[in-house]
Amino acid sequence: MKKWIIGSIVGAILVFLWQFLSWTMLGIHNGESKYTSNQDAIMSHLSAHLKEDGMYMLPGLPPGTSREQHEEYYKQMEGKPFATITYRTSYKFDMARPIIRGFLIDLFLVFSLIYILTRGGTPSATRIFAGSIAIGFFTWLTGPYTAYNWFQLPFEAITGHLVDSLVAWGLAGVWLGWWLNRK
Repeated sequence: MKKWIIGSIVGAILVFLWQFLSWTMLGIHNGESKYTSNQDAIMSHLSAHLKEDGMYMLPGLPPGTSREQHEEYYKQMEGKPFATITYRTSYKFDMARPIIRGFLIDLFLVFSLIYILTRGGTPSATRIFAGSIAIGFFTWLTGPYTAYNWFQLPFEAITGHLVDSLVAWGLAGVWLGWWLNRK
């Protein structure tokens, strides 16, 4: 158990550090948001019309719309612009909670990865690395790539997540492959 705890803590630090670097210093996620010089006018308009936090798909249909109305709506929308908006009513730059939560999630994920990979005994370092990469790719496919598929996001909006999934979990896999096989 001590091996799992130390492996999880160091693995979580590696994953967390990679995520920190990719979002802050390396610019890997720069494709996720674009700048517009019209931001003040857009924010003013949104603030006048949106009164609560949430994600909005525009244009959209009200709750309770029938299947037939949905089908007609999709036909009318063909070829027209649309937007997905994440709107917050109040900006607060407080990174302490997200950082703590992010590290605790990484810790849980690395611990879970160890649990999954060692069910039949400790596999070789190569198998641990491959399993870690597979888990990273799996999480990307079920998260950002699925959102890309359904919401038709630009691919550059999710490529940073792909890099994160492969590099962060690859680093964890290299570490765990060495650590768990240490005598």
